[in-house]
Amino acid sequence: MHLVSPILSELDREGASTLKMLERLPADRLAWKPHAKSMSLGTLAWHIASIPKTIMRMLDAGEFDVGTARPAPATPESGADIVDEFKRNLADIRARVKSFDDDTIREPFALKRGEQVLQNMPKIAVLRNIYLNHTIHHRGQLSVYLRLLDVPLPAIYGTSADEAMA
Repeated sequence: MHLVSPILSELDREGASTLKMLERLPADRLAWKPHAKSMSLGTLAWHIASIPKTIMRMLDAGEFDVGTARPAPATPESGADIVDEFKRNLADIRARVKSFDDDTIREPFALKRGEQVLQNMPKIAVLRNIYLNHTIHHRGQLSVYLRLLDVPLPAIYGTSADEAMA
């Protein structure tokens, strides 16, 4: 089995769950924030949709500077724009990962702050730890936003209180 096979399976599972969540975005509430220090619903959702594109740039560069990291500017007109962006980016990262052989996925990657190397890791760790974990983290935030807006939540792992089996 190739090293990327389990990553591809996880991309498919987590991507489908993230898509279900993004499809629930209330279009009229994209500017809503749960707190003054929080991102707006639209900004958070756009960030989630853009993460795969950012990860592909990181993998291509072989390094990433966290000191200059900022979420992609939110410009979505609608929830449908966000969903479409996520679908495109998910398909692109899936195709890219599928093309990796075992040597490519083992290539080194450096997480930096300026010239300081914070962590060295193989590219497979970038996919698992930075891409998947980061997306799951923000999807969790999104679920709280949606709950606060009284939007029924989809089942992610098992059932949800809104989609429980009767």
